Amino acid sequence: MKLAVLFGGISSEHDISCLSAASILRNLDKTKYEIYPVGITQEGQWYYCPSATADNVENGAWERLTDKVPALLPPDRGVHGLVLLRSGAAETVRLDGVFPVLHGAGGEDGTIQGLLELAGIPYVGCGVAASANSMDKSITKVLVDAAGVRQAKYYLALRYDFERNAEGVIRTAADRLGSFPVFVKPCSQGSSVGVAKANDMLELAAGLTEAFKLDDKVLVEEFIDGHEVECAVLGNRSPIASTVGEIAATQAFYTFDAKYKDESSKLYIPAHITPQQIETVRQNALRVYAALGCRGLSRVDFFVTHADGEVVFNELNSIPGFTSISMYPKLFDYEGIHYPELLDRLISLALEEHHG
Repeated sequence: MKLAVLFGGISSEHDISCLSAASILRNLDKTKYEIYPVGITQEGQWYYCPSATADNVENGAWERLTDKVPALLPPDRGVHGLVLLRSGAAETVRLDGVFPVLHGAGGEDGTIQGLLELAGIPYVGCGVAASANSMDKSITKVLVDAAGVRQAKYYLALRYDFERNAEGVIRTAADRLGSFPVFVKPCSQGSSVGVAKANDMLELAAGLTEAFKLDDKVLVEEFIDGHEVECAVLGNRSPIASTVGEIAATQAFYTFDAKYKDESSKLYIPAHITPQQIETVRQNALRVYAALGCRGLSRVDFFVTHADGEVVFNELNSIPGFTSISMYPKLFDYEGIHYPELLDRLISLALEEHHG
């Protein structure tokens, strides 16, 4: 099977994509797949990297490979794959599938999914609408409300309003939520990029100012005092939910650095919550997955409150981290689905969805 692995990308999570892709490249069964590593620079150039290894993808050295070939992925279904531009001549490679390992903008927002749909190529993960809806946290909120799943109270702030009347937006957000602290989150950034905790009006103003540098829409959310827990979901029409894992971040909250750079953050599988709470998280994860129209895979994140053990939805990641320390593969490893088998299942689900 000719499988392209797409990594890098134009988002702020470019480097994390490379870490995830390196782990996937290490664990794909080379006897089953003819792998085409395709790196996308932060400027948006595509390269087929025939000599790419997990190590040089991980450390970013793939961009300096002398044999990398400029590549295109046209929406033309007659091509059904890559066009490689070697020495002024175009060579086509028909692909059987694509594994997009692209976090954030250009990877999880429905854009790469739309291109692959047009090209008619099976791909791992959620479709266009589910990707776009889970990337935009304000849309996720509306769909999760409709599914009847408890989530943090929130206020949606718009850049247009903030530029016209910042003081009014700050005051309305504080009034709507009722108390501090609150969290400020750009609607379409992942991996905690741009997220700030605000303990008062001044910090709320600063958080909004910074968040609007990244997005036109910003959520201000109530602070949920609880365990941060995550559930991995796998499947198309009959998905399965893993047990629940817990993150014990040593930083004030689970920041970008805590996720990827702070090795003192601990993961507990199963989470330190009751069996009943684990089951509630699992069932709610499946409800959110269905409400957003997900397929293939997603990681669904919740809080379990310290005060009364209430399960509160946080967010869904349609292309979760796949690094060696990432929760998604670890949760299914605990369930007995080890990394190489997990990758096989994801690719099979992509083919199943494509062929109906």
